[in-house]
Amino acid sequence: MKKLSARRRHPLAALVVLLFALAVTGGLYAALAPAPKAQADDAAQSLAITEGKKLYSVGCASCHGTSGQGSSDGPSLVGAGSAAVDFQVGTGRMPAQQPGAQIPKKKVIYDQAEIDQLAAYIASLGPGPAVPSKDQYNPAGADAGKGGELFRTNCAQCHNFVGKGGALTNGKYAPTIQGSSPKHIYEAMLTGPQSMPSFPDSTMPQDTKADIIAYLHEVNSSETKNPGGLSLGSIGPVSEGLVAWVFGLGLLLVCTTWIAARTTKAKKS
Repeated sequence: MKKLSARRRHPLAALVVLLFALAVTGGLYAALAPAPKAQADDAAQSLAITEGKKLYSVGCASCHGTSGQGSSDGPSLVGAGSAAVDFQVGTGRMPAQQPGAQIPKKKVIYDQAEIDQLAAYIASLGPGPAVPSKDQYNPAGADAGKGGELFRTNCAQCHNFVGKGGALTNGKYAPTIQGSSPKHIYEAMLTGPQSMPSFPDSTMPQDTKADIIAYLHEVNSSETKNPGGLSLGSIGPVSEGLVAWVFGLGLLLVCTTWIAARTTKAKKS
């Protein structure tokens, strides 16, 4: 009687092996495949970049070049970042009416969704400062007193003591900050538009920027009180003291002259 060369396999063994292989493959796919939310976010970002490129081609390419490389009429936008776009377009400065020494603030022509699309396209050209979150520029809980010290040290030379703006050289000027949103103030410090130096978070941390925003809110909001009466432009104590001295001294001289004239007239009569 011949011995069996091998044991007879159970008829369900192949099915068990197949199911095990499918389970392992499915587990690996679930672990390595992109999550549905990530895929949706990537798709939305790609769509925003595509739409932003269309808007850029119509409103920006004539000055900044077809690929953001810049031209004689506008600087390169490669590495400008989404924060610069959100500030410049969100305040109406861009698209500019015409090149010049200073690009003024004007009516905004894009809605926020279109601004976000433009920002996404410019951000895709190269890494740059990103649009800050609300937690970053929210002045709630910030130190307005410290912010005032920082503003007077770093900003008042151009923007005036309370942010009302001032003249610069060669036809340029520091614009007023009154009425600016905390988001745009933060973005301006982050990106340094036009003649303004930039203050990245590595140089000026987020909480420091929030302190400055809190100070500007205190001195420029609708709740701001001026116990001194007329602000005289809030130019500063030296100019305000000079005005008080000139007008006060002038009034004293007028009163003195009038009293002397009345006294002389009374003696003659």
